[in-house]
Amino acid sequence: MDKIRMTTPIVEMDGDEMTRILWKMIKDELILPFVDLKAEYYDLGLPVRDETGDQITKDAGEAIKKYGVGVKCATITPNAQRMTEYNLHEMWKSPNGTIRAILDGTVFRAPITIDGIKPVVRNWKKPITVARHAYGDLYKGTEYRVPEKGKAELVFTGENGAEFRETVYDFECPGIIQSIYNKDSSIESFAHSCFKYAIETKQDLWFSAKDTISKKYDMHFRDVFQKVYDECYKAQFDELGLTYFYTLIDDAIARVIRSEGGFIWALKNYDGDVMSDMVSTAFGSLAMMTSVLCSPDGKFEYEAAHGTVTRHYYKYLNGEETSTNPMATIFAWSGALRKRGEMDGLEDLQAFGDKLEEACIDTLNDGIMTKDLVGLVDGMEAKAVLTKDFIAAIRERLEKKLAGVQA
Repeated sequence: MDKIRMTTPIVEMDGDEMTRILWKMIKDELILPFVDLKAEYYDLGLPVRDETGDQITKDAGEAIKKYGVGVKCATITPNAQRMTEYNLHEMWKSPNGTIRAILDGTVFRAPITIDGIKPVVRNWKKPITVARHAYGDLYKGTEYRVPEKGKAELVFTGENGAEFRETVYDFECPGIIQSIYNKDSSIESFAHSCFKYAIETKQDLWFSAKDTISKKYDMHFRDVFQKVYDECYKAQFDELGLTYFYTLIDDAIARVIRSEGGFIWALKNYDGDVMSDMVSTAFGSLAMMTSVLCSPDGKFEYEAAHGTVTRHYYKYLNGEETSTNPMATIFAWSGALRKRGEMDGLEDLQAFGDKLEEACIDTLNDGIMTKDLVGLVDGMEAKAVLTKDFIAAIRERLEKKLAGVQA
């Protein structure tokens, strides 16, 4: 069969460790045999980021702004241990955080569900989508190790020279300081993205923070969301019978656990990071969570929501076969190719994204899955297979689907 054509490149960002191995397997077996792939390639593996002073990460973010669609492999955000392991020049910041800051969008994460895996929370009947603000907070924070007694101050100097100064803490001993920030423009974009996505998907929207404690920072998020809702979206929500409300994050957690699902839960950057992991795990596995960054001006970056699967990578380096779940990474590719098809008016490319996801779900529903999922299955027989065999089973089903489409 002829390969499916593309007219505009997507931005391809390679990554680290076991997910880098999966990345190549997915491309070789599930993408390149069927799609005449056009991609602008960036190697965001930690060694290259270190060699380029992390400039390659910034270049990749700018490329997404240029081409409109990117697909990213999981990458390492180094800590002190990684500094030594990789002999790094610097403890580079999260590449996801860097790219999100460049695009200034919202990350929407939703679990991949199948009939045979029931959520740990037994009353969850529908997927829960976590909308995570993708700018600022801890990911752009400034930190300082206080070495001795002294006064820590928060200082702001306005453009007109006016100064605001407030004591953070009078240290009587060594300690630590962290400052975070955000911007009205980014918070407003976050709110617009959430309300638009809720309307597009016809789901209720919940937003939660902690304004009772953070009476300026979190309260401002709350106020911006309410203003954007009242001025721009309330009429549409009322017309569609949708609900928007704000609640404290601790109250939201209780509501989420007691709910049936089927809504969007909007959260600040770090809150969204943590809660999306909780939601994905409760639905089955971190490897079964899709993630797409949507910018206010219509740019998209697709990625897996999980890490680089370090434990499996060390096994791989020792020559051992692994049963590593590639689902979220495959769905990153399918989502990016489908979006590229939508933006370029290429129906065959859109259909390929759909068929690839259907082939994945069919494989799981046939009881063929990676080891992490087998113990979660209820009401069906399942067989744990190696990663390469799992991908081969997906390819077999994908080929049949594509042949059926052409027939």
